[in-house]
Amino acid sequence: MHWQTISQHIRQVTGDAFHLETCSRVGGGCINTAYHLQGGGRDYFVKLNRADRHGMFVAEAAGLTELANANAVRVPKPICSGVCDHQAYLVLEFITFHIQSGTQAMRRLGEQLAQLHRYTRPQFGWQRDNTIGSTPQLNPWTSEWIAFWREQRLAYQLRLAAAQGMATRALDKGEQVQNKLEALFFAYQPVASVLHGDLWGGNMGVTDQAQPVIFDPAVYYGDRETDLAMTELFGGFTADFYAAYRATWPLDAGYALRKTLYNLYHVLNHFNLFGGGYATQAEAMMDRLLAEI
Repeated sequence: MHWQTISQHIRQVTGDAFHLETCSRVGGGCINTAYHLQGGGRDYFVKLNRADRHGMFVAEAAGLTELANANAVRVPKPICSGVCDHQAYLVLEFITFHIQSGTQAMRRLGEQLAQLHRYTRPQFGWQRDNTIGSTPQLNPWTSEWIAFWREQRLAYQLRLAAAQGMATRALDKGEQVQNKLEALFFAYQPVASVLHGDLWGGNMGVTDQAQPVIFDPAVYYGDRETDLAMTELFGGFTADFYAAYRATWPLDAGYALRKTLYNLYHVLNHFNLFGGGYATQAEAMMDRLLAEI
């Protein structure tokens, strides 16, 4: 990788006299490779991927800016992106944080996420498509949430799953869920909140000052419950987080069932990305939904 070219791009964009001194690999990602650049007391975080995925980085930077505009939860500031030596790169603000989280930080995150979700639009979707992991995520502006979720989330992932060889039995159940979505939204009309879109424990951290940070978003405007549901999918956040969120903005009682619907999207996406037992998990979620509607 031509690090000097990236360093020059950083200088052009920031106006800072950044000169690279050290470049160290950073672990933790499964889609991109990442590095920590240091020089002259300045630090930057750089993601790399194939050149044809530059658009994914452009969308990520736009998503971080969208989240920052809500002035609620801290996110890394995008610096610049481009293509160099047949690789796409994205340069972000480097934030030192820890994965471990205490009571104070998780309460703050619950409060701040509720505040983030108060940042709304008249329609569901976003001004551009992006990705969930490396899977395309389609975000056409749509006036009806159920129509958006049915076509742009469930139907899209089920079409990909069919191409990946998911059993016909499971695909048929997925179609049944799509056809019965209205039953899950009785007397509930979500607003179009700005969403992180991929909010699990691996995409959040806490600074030394107990300030929450969220990153690696898949931003769009949709039902705030989708972000809350995602936090419960892989082990869940702390009780302090959920209590603080609900105290700031209470949840509708129907969330207890809709969270299975919303997480079905992510489990289908994991099947499409990684295969394996995610098909069984997805079918079990479909069975749970069909038994209730």
